[in-house]
Amino acid sequence: MKKFTKEEIKASAKEHNVRFLRLMFTDIDGTVKNVEVPISQLDKALNNEMMFDGSSIDGFVRIEESDMYLYPDLSTWLIFPWEIGNEKGKVARLICDIYNADDTPFAGDPRTNLKHVLKEMEELGFSKFNLGPEPEFFLFKLDENGKPTLELNDNGSYFDFAPTDLGENCRREIVLHLEDLGFEIEASHHEVAPGQHEIDWKYADAIEACDNIQTFKLIVKTVAREHGLHATFMPKPLEGVSGSGMHFNMSLFNEDGNVFYDKINELGLSKVAYHFLAGIMSHALGFTAICNPSVNSYKRLIPGYEAPVYVAWSAHNRSPLVRVPSSRGLSTRVELRSVDPSANPYLAVAVLLKSGLDGVKNKLVPAEPIDRNIYRMTSEERYEKGIIDLPSTLHNALKYLREDEVVKEALGSHIYNSFMTAKKVEWAAYREQVSEWEQEKYMTLY
Repeated sequence: MKKFTKEEIKASAKEHNVRFLRLMFTDIDGTVKNVEVPISQLDKALNNEMMFDGSSIDGFVRIEESDMYLYPDLSTWLIFPWEIGNEKGKVARLICDIYNADDTPFAGDPRTNLKHVLKEMEELGFSKFNLGPEPEFFLFKLDENGKPTLELNDNGSYFDFAPTDLGENCRREIVLHLEDLGFEIEASHHEVAPGQHEIDWKYADAIEACDNIQTFKLIVKTVAREHGLHATFMPKPLEGVSGSGMHFNMSLFNEDGNVFYDKINELGLSKVAYHFLAGIMSHALGFTAICNPSVNSYKRLIPGYEAPVYVAWSAHNRSPLVRVPSSRGLSTRVELRSVDPSANPYLAVAVLLKSGLDGVKNKLVPAEPIDRNIYRMTSEERYEKGIIDLPSTLHNALKYLREDEVVKEALGSHIYNSFMTAKKVEWAAYREQVSEWEQEKYMTLY
């Protein structure tokens, strides 16, 4: 990331006629928040003097300790590609870390929390953790009032193209906007389900990659609406079709390069890679609530729709939880396939990195790879191979999270407690609902 100076940012704002500035941050739920100010407040923002009411954000602070500061990361200066109003002005953004009124970092800020885990990584001798996300999303039509419907805009399937893929123009415009903003797009295509799409871009270090995910979501939703569509990152908006995932491709580096690569090993993987992989496997149940944080997430994690359900790994097939893609050298990586796009990326990366580092520190050894299609194995065969299931509900995932001290430590007590409180409320509200399926199934039966 380019580290802009204050003077460069002010010059850029003037050159491009920036009229408003969005000071963006992410709450514990993973929702992008922002305080928008006129560009006349730019100096105040750059001097870390912008305040906001933290008690208004779920999971942050109580009302008696509400004053918080926005500390912009100058490397995140970005001017959005669209113009506002008739004056042809632009809107820019800076992504911020949250600080307390006493100028100390706020423990409940997901972005700041990730930096703590990255510091631990550096203390172990690693210089960088790279992340390449693969987010998927659905496009639905809007009604005459601009409200989302459940009507899809195409009946396409994997890698289809226009006219079957009617979302192609929208997806193409999203890609062009992203490239204008500095994204290096690697692939853009229709996914398996009707109305489902995927756009992949080049990996980056952990913080920048998470910032990119949040920016990506904002661009996708904005461009989709301009096309009369609603973009959703809900993991499973429709029954009977595949849900949306956000595979995480992860790799560790030091000053010598990618530490996951070893050309002598049969699979091209180093001891560090195996230890990291073992750490991911050993904490998979514990971090699932963070990587799949909604009730709806577990409607995706079921057999039959390509989403991973079983805790296993392979270098040759895509049915296990973890896959090692075939690329080697600098591209050697571990791909976790369970993460979905409702996850807070900063929290997801924090718990995954912490889990992997736990494997490295304790020299954990992964089980043997499973190179068969696990979906076609019987329960007895899976049992014999030591393959266990991921949690089947948010309620069960929270139980495993409560028992995993490594994952809890990755979150810190403030975020962990706030997350657990919010998700218990979500689960309780879900349990109270009587679904249409239940009414049709039981109304006349009993």
